[in-house]
Amino acid sequence: MPKKDDDTKKPASETVPDQRWKLQVFYLCFYGFMTQVRPGESFITPYLLGPDKNFTQAEVTNMITPVLTYSYMAVLVPIFLLTDYLRYKPVLVLQSLSHISIWLLLVLGTSVLAMQLMEYFYGVTMATRIAYSSYIFSLVTPSHYQRMASYSRSAVLLGVFTSSVLGQLCITLGGVSFLTLNYVSLGFVSFGLILTIFLEQPQRSLFFNRPEGAGDGAVPTELDKMARGDVQGGTQGWREAALCRMLREVGALARQPQLQLWSLWWVFNSAGYYLMLYYVQILWNEIYPSTDNRQVHNGGVDAASTLLGAGASFAAGYVKIRWTLWSELVIGVVTAFQAGLLLLMNTTSNIWLCYAAYVLFRGSYQFLVPVAIFQIATSLSKEHCALVFGVNTFFATVLKTIITVIVADKRGLGLSVHPQFYVYFGYFTLLAVVYLLLAVGVGIRYSRRKQAAELALAKELCQLPAEVPAQKSTEAGAVQA
Repeated sequence: MPKKDDDTKKPASETVPDQRWKLQVFYLCFYGFMTQVRPGESFITPYLLGPDKNFTQAEVTNMITPVLTYSYMAVLVPIFLLTDYLRYKPVLVLQSLSHISIWLLLVLGTSVLAMQLMEYFYGVTMATRIAYSSYIFSLVTPSHYQRMASYSRSAVLLGVFTSSVLGQLCITLGGVSFLTLNYVSLGFVSFGLILTIFLEQPQRSLFFNRPEGAGDGAVPTELDKMARGDVQGGTQGWREAALCRMLREVGALARQPQLQLWSLWWVFNSAGYYLMLYYVQILWNEIYPSTDNRQVHNGGVDAASTLLGAGASFAAGYVKIRWTLWSELVIGVVTAFQAGLLLLMNTTSNIWLCYAAYVLFRGSYQFLVPVAIFQIATSLSKEHCALVFGVNTFFATVLKTIITVIVADKRGLGLSVHPQFYVYFGYFTLLAVVYLLLAVGVGIRYSRRKQAAELALAKELCQLPAEVPAQKSTEAGAVQA
């Protein structure tokens, strides 16, 4: 009888048959895999600079590519809010439509304006990635979150790897032109739209569409507690009040040292990482301006960097150190290593050495990503965690936009790709110096605390011999009496 009562109290999502849950997992992973298969993506820059489009390097560097950063900046916050309010699926449809728009413009567009519009839609697809990572958690119970995160992440990485390898094989072995490869990519993203249409529409979301009664009998979340507080206080709608209150609480939580450190790493290092990512293909074309498409190995390099990044992320989960003591030093060493790789990429004339430096740069960044996620999320609720990552991403995008306006845009300095990479080298060098100075400060404070603890212990030990004889003499007097 008690077992029957427990079953009746389970939320509806808990009673879904196991077979249906497995089908949901399979379809979501298949969807995540297929939406990443865009074999022409690794070759967009050589396609724009080649005879198919024949844009100049200055046009691509200073007029077309910067629009990606501006677009991402403009749509990030609205899409972040609409993703939750519309319950994910409409935003995933928008992502698929934007992918189709990208490859239609790549195939049919001939002007700088058309390519700028293409970059705008690329920014939209980047902002809408949050919909997939959030959507998967709305269909399953908390007990399945970890497995779903693992499956979906693996599917996405496998899709990126397959896409890069497929593109490279088509170029190198099949002699396929960049234009034909973009038609193939258009076919894949069109198929992705069909898959999106058949996704299940979630009935709940994290902020705006929570069911009455706080998550189907589960432990009340931060938003549920706020909702009840707003009802008791008779204030405005809980959605607006809860989000505002959570933002204030996030500001209070920001005083935690580890949260501050890893959030700053997320903002500053991810901004530099993505700037390098946006312009590295232009650098490769500058170092090795091949007229033979079969000599362009961008797809193979992306595949190798994806594999190394996945391996580094996996290995990071097994690193057991006192992060409260060693975080600054680890970040400083990795950032200094990345600065050296940027300098190598910018000064070498050997394209293979540049490729290798790029793969190591991406791998070192991906090594720290899971560490940052764990260090930020470990002391936060799910809702606070979502807001913290959203705020961090927003500030990283703001910083990335400022650097782009100053360094890359023709209305700013309008630097060519080599001077740009010297700027990025200086940027990472400055970050490394700051992190290493912070590590020295942490080491000094730890040493002082350790010395103070040792002195206190020594004083206690010094007092013991005086107390022991006194205790013995007291016992002796008692015996004589």
